[in-house]
Amino acid sequence: MSDMGIGGVGSSAAKAASAGKDKTLSQADFLSLLTQQMRNQDPTKPMDSSQMLSQLAQISQVSATQSLQASFDSLSQSLQGNQLLQASGMVGRNVTVPSAAGQLQDSGLDGAVNVPDGGNAVLVQVTDADGNVLRTLNLGTPASGLVAFHWDGKGDDGTALPTGTYGLKAQAGNTAVATYVSGKVNGVGMTGSDGTYLDVGGFGGVLLSQVAQIN
Repeated sequence: MSDMGIGGVGSSAAKAASAGKDKTLSQADFLSLLTQQMRNQDPTKPMDSSQMLSQLAQISQVSATQSLQASFDSLSQSLQGNQLLQASGMVGRNVTVPSAAGQLQDSGLDGAVNVPDGGNAVLVQVTDADGNVLRTLNLGTPASGLVAFHWDGKGDDGTALPTGTYGLKAQAGNTAVATYVSGKVNGVGMTGSDGTYLDVGGFGGVLLSQVAQIN
């Protein structure tokens, strides 16, 4: 019974959509109606020329808008295809992307900190799922910009921690700063609205526009 109900609703909706489409006037239909109106007008009361010019201007404007939209759609598809093709050259390379967490692997975890102003002491804290600090990395007082760091996967007591996801927090002086993680690009893809994305090892999917550094 439920399958039949769903089929009936789908069929009715399809018919309604088809009927609505049939009732839509095309540019040719509009011109035909305007021509018939001119042919059948009362000779003693001819159509107002200003009204006719206004209608013709509307037809021209609609046609130009539709043509422009079609051109934009074609250009957008072309640009997306080119962007995907260019992004494919990044497969196998390492990229740095913004993230407040990183995936610890056997080789450790590589990342970076965005330092807004140089001359301040920069610290990176590695935390567990509960926010407990497991390791503090002192990056010294670097200049402004992206400052790379490497975590060997050990806690402050020297104990090797298991692979998995760990939180990242950083500060430059007394100011909290953004953290980044680095990983190898395993593949590229395209989303419907956001554009090209990269599949980064140890991180997952990230938009191409979010990549901060390519190594």
